[in-house]
Amino acid sequence: MVGIDEVGRGSWAGPLLVVAARAIRELPVGLKDSKQLTRPEREAFCLLIKESCVIGEGWVQPIEIDGLGLSQAMRLGVSRALESLGCRVNEHIIIDGNINYCPDQFKLVQAVVKADQHYPIVSAASIAAKVARDTYMTDIARKFPAYKFEKHVGYGTRLHAALLQEHGPCQLHRRSYKPVRALLGAAP
Repeated sequence: MVGIDEVGRGSWAGPLLVVAARAIRELPVGLKDSKQLTRPEREAFCLLIKESCVIGEGWVQPIEIDGLGLSQAMRLGVSRALESLGCRVNEHIIIDGNINYCPDQFKLVQAVVKADQHYPIVSAASIAAKVARDTYMTDIARKFPAYKFEKHVGYGTRLHAALLQEHGPCQLHRRSYKPVRALLGAAP
């Protein structure tokens, strides 16, 4: 079975990351949705997940999200993650959410709301995605120190809104997102 989850869908800046995970040995006990874990817990689990799973990542950059729209960006991210994983068309796939974003050749797909709370393999994908994207945003914060990405990892916090108003957007910002456009004074 392959589990798929994403992180960064609602972020104002930075990439969307879709992770597909396949267990190669027994999964760690206690896996759950990454949002229900602290950062240290996620990082500890991620080390165990990397020992027990093969991971495929599907990164979608802000310029791609702006050009494609979020639904097509999700499809692209899922496609990239499945390709990176080397997923076979006859594998059973569970994707978190209510929409199947998998390419048509994959027939054994279930879209399950809150799958990351009910299927450990989807929880593993959720945790791996969150740790990878947070690490990316923390690392890239050095290139864009004015935005303090290490604090909010691109999400729409008051701090991020204030810094965006003060400095304007950088290449990591999703200009198609309504909150970013509104903060920039652009027409919706």
